[in-house]
Amino acid sequence: MHDRVWSFIVDAQTWTVGVTGATGYAGGEVCRLLAGHPNLTLAGVHANSSAGRRLGELQPHLLPFADMEVQPSDAASLTGYDVVVLALPHGESAVIADQLPAETLVIDCGADHRLNDPAAWARWYGGVHAGTWPYGLPELPGQREKLAGATRVAVPGCYPTSVTLAMAPALAAGIVEPDVVVVAASGTSGAGKSPKAHLLGSEVMGAASAYGVGGVHRHTPEMIQGLSQVAGSDVSVSFTPTLVPMSRGILATCSAKLKPGVDAEVARAAYAQAYADEPFVHLLPEGQWPTTAQVLGANTVAVQIAVDADANRLVVVAAVDNLTKGTGGAAIQCANLALGLPETTGLPLVGVAP
Repeated sequence: MHDRVWSFIVDAQTWTVGVTGATGYAGGEVCRLLAGHPNLTLAGVHANSSAGRRLGELQPHLLPFADMEVQPSDAASLTGYDVVVLALPHGESAVIADQLPAETLVIDCGADHRLNDPAAWARWYGGVHAGTWPYGLPELPGQREKLAGATRVAVPGCYPTSVTLAMAPALAAGIVEPDVVVVAASGTSGAGKSPKAHLLGSEVMGAASAYGVGGVHRHTPEMIQGLSQVAGSDVSVSFTPTLVPMSRGILATCSAKLKPGVDAEVARAAYAQAYADEPFVHLLPEGQWPTTAQVLGANTVAVQIAVDADANRLVVVAAVDNLTKGTGGAAIQCANLALGLPETTGLPLVGVAP
C-alpha cells in the first residue's frame, strides 16, 4: 500500500520550466512538447530579441501559451524555475548557466557543453571551453546512469543524434572498421529562424545543395566523440550535409567497411539486440526504409540496415525529426531522466502524416 501511495505522489509532482530562445524553432518545439507533459509546466518564455511581446505573435501554433509575455534571457530573469531550457546559439548558454543556482536543472540545447576536449572546442567553435556536461543521448551505453539526477545536461546536436544512433550498434559490436562515411539531408529549420538569403523559399524550393563539405561542419567532432566512446577506440568520420526543400527532418545515410566474416544476418542481429528495449529507436522490418515523414513531430528514430556485399560495406539509414528527437524532444527526455520520471513521459511516439 505504501508503495502505491508513494508512486502516486511522484506521478503527481510538478516542476516549473522556463525556456529561453522560446521564439526560435528549437525553443518553440520544447514549448510544444511541454503543452502535453503532465509533470512539467511551462511557467515562462524568454528571448532578448522579442522581450515584451506576446508569444502568440511569434509562435502562433502555441495556442495554450499565446498570451504569455516574452521575458529577457538574462540569468536574473531565469532564476526561480525548477528547470531552465537554454535554446540559444553556441557561445550564449554558458554565461547564463554559470549564474543559475546549482540546484536548478539546466538543459542546454546549444553546443556549449557537448564536447569533452577543450582543444576540439577551440578548433571548431573558438573561444574558451565552458566545460563538459552529461551528454543527453540516453541510448548510448551507460548514459542513462549519468543523466539520472543530473542538474546539468547537454543536448546533442541533431546530426550527431541521427549518425550516432545509426552507427553505434555496429561499432559497439566490432563488426565494422572505425571509418564512417556519412551523407545526411536536412530541412531548413536546422539552420535556425534568423533570416538568411540562401534559405528563402525561392532559393530552396525545387533545389538540393551540399554545404559544409570537406569535414568542416561543426557537428563532426561531436560525432567522432560519441562513436569513439562506443567503439572504445578512435573513429574517423567523413561527413557531408545537404540541404533539401523541407521544413524539418534529417535522413542520414551512413556506411563503414565490414570486418571479415560479417554478413547481413550478423549485422542485423547486432542492431536488433542494441535497440530491442529502446522506446524511441526503431529498427524497421526488413525491406522497409526510413522516411522523414514517418518521424515528423515524434521523438523517434527510424533505422534500417543493409549489407552491400560487392562493396563489403554496411549501410545504415536513419530518419529523425531534427526539432523533436533531434533537439526539443531530447531535452524533455533528459529532463524526465534527471527528475526521476519515466523516460517516455509527455513524449510522442506517433508521427504526423501526411
